[in-house]
Parts: sequence; structure tokens; C-alpha cells
Amino acid sequence: MNLSTTYLGIKLKNPIIASAGPLSRSMETMHRLENAGASAIVMHSLFEEQIVHEAESMNHYKSYGTESNAEALTYFPDIGDYHYAPEEYLELVAKASNKLEIPIIGSINGTTPGGWTSYAKKMEEAGASALELNVYYISTDGALTGADVENRYSDVLKEVRSAVKIPIAMKLSPFFSSIPNIACRLAKEGADGLVLFNRFYQPDIDLNELDVKPDVELSNSYANRLPMHWIGILFKKTKASLAATSGVHTAEDVLKLTMVGADATMMCSALLMNGPEHIGKVLQDIEHWMQEHEYESIEQMRGSMSLKSIADPSAYERANYMKALNRYKVLV
Repeated sequence: MNLSTTYLGIKLKNPIIASAGPLSRSMETMHRLENAGASAIVMHSLFEEQIVHEAESMNHYKSYGTESNAEALTYFPDIGDYHYAPEEYLELVAKASNKLEIPIIGSINGTTPGGWTSYAKKMEEAGASALELNVYYISTDGALTGADVENRYSDVLKEVRSAVKIPIAMKLSPFFSSIPNIACRLAKEGADGLVLFNRFYQPDIDLNELDVKPDVELSNSYANRLPMHWIGILFKKTKASLAATSGVHTAEDVLKLTMVGADATMMCSALLMNGPEHIGKVLQDIEHWMQEHEYESIEQMRGSMSLKSIADPSAYERANYMKALNRYKVLV
């Protein structure tokens, strides 16, 4: 079976990429990911706040918006909570790029244009094959319009694009009025790929401490329905590579996402639950399924179940919503 694919113009041996997460914090686990069959590794994110803190300019970020909420300062992590300072992060990127044979994709997380974007160039110089740009921004300002939020994504992309020559993937949230519009816009403005979607980590409430606390729940396969839906719609509507993230756990998940048009699938939660070696099992299951169904390559199936390819496009549109509700039967 030919499992190879192309993502961001980079030839990969298979469509499974280890997504940004804790497993890229050490060379030991990155070696395990490579040995298990990962075709590439996205490094854990370097945050804008870390870089700004390094430049002794964190005061702006710690005071921004606190006029409206006296508790806002508690939301920023102590600098000691970050696992690597910016320069240490770059050293890890350089080491991974030199020691591993698979592509290393740097990850940078920020929401405003500024001097911190120079670290994109430093990642390129450290040997990163590509860059994942994660603009994780949740607007709480009623004065900001949807266009303002989209411009923020665009401005950061343009600044980073002007700094590096390596491919850039934009990791998006699903919270846009028109995902096809922002996807096509970002592709035109320099994004070589789109990663769908950034998971929205909702805070929880501690009823004993009466405090808002961060909370992370690992995904399950159902979570891939959202990227599956939108990748199926975006396939062939943009020249940018499409990567699916969130809910990629099994061979079935990878196959379905490939069939709607994903060039790559990114796995994180499944690896945290089962270990890096889980990739090997998934790859074996993919090959077994392809053999049973007489597929010779990943490319052969890509996009076969997208909006562009299926006989009934209403499956991706409002008709599907109505059918789903009307078919549900009350059991009690």
C-alpha cells in the first residue's frame, strides 16, 4: 500500500502527523514518535507571552483588559509554568531537526503583530521544515466586529509570512461566520496550509474555591466530525493544504478524514492515552482496510467523499440538519 501524501509541499511517508503537544517536549518521546511511524512532528507551541516576557515587556499583557475584571491577572500562567524559555525552545527545534529524519514543524502561538514574530525566522534558522501559526484568540470585546477578528489573523500571518520562506500552516478555530471565506482569504495572503480545528478549551468553575480554573479534556473520535465537515466543504476550494486535527484516534478516523479531502491528519489525544506506539497500530489497520477494499494508495481515496465529489451535496448543507433531526426517534 502506498500511504504517502504531500502536506505543505512536503512529501510525507503517511498522513499521520504528531500534533503539537507534550510529547514534543523531549527528544526521547520524539524518537519514539518517529520509530512508531509518525510522518512529521509539530512542536509544542512557543507563546507570544513567553517571548514578550523574555524581552521584559510582560507588563503590557498583564495589565491589558484588567480594568474590567480585577481577577484577570490570575489567568496568566507564571513564567515558571512554561517548559522552555524561547532560546531553549529553539535549541530543541534545532536538535530535533538534526537528529530525526522526519520533518519538524515549529509552532508559534500569538494574537498580535509585533517583534515576537521574529522568532518565526529563528525557527526557520534552527532547521524547522515548516511553521504552524496558531492564532488562538477569543474575543470578549463587544466593540470588536467579526471583520476585526479576521483582520487580526490576517495581520499576524502577513508579518510572519514576510519573515520566513518555509511553508506556513494557519491553525484555525471554528468560530467564524464564514469559514470558507476566511480559509480562502488566508490562503491568498500566504498560508500554505490550514489546520482545522484548534480545540476550544473552556474553563471550569471550582465550587469550593469559587474560582475559574483551566481544564483540558482529551478528545474522542466524535470530535473529528467538525473538521470532517469543513474539510469536505473546502476540498478543492483553496490551493492550501488541509490538515485535520481533533478526534483523530483510529484508522477509521484517518480514512474518513482523507476521504473528505485532508492531506494530513494530526494526532495528539490518542497518543497521550495510548503512547507513541499507537501510530504503528493505526498504520497497520489502515493498510488492512485498504487491502480489503482494493485501494492501492492514499491519494486514490482523497476527496472521494467531499462536497465536490458526492452525488448528494445536501449531505453537507442544511438538508442534512433537517434529516438528522427528523430521523431521531424518542425511545422513552
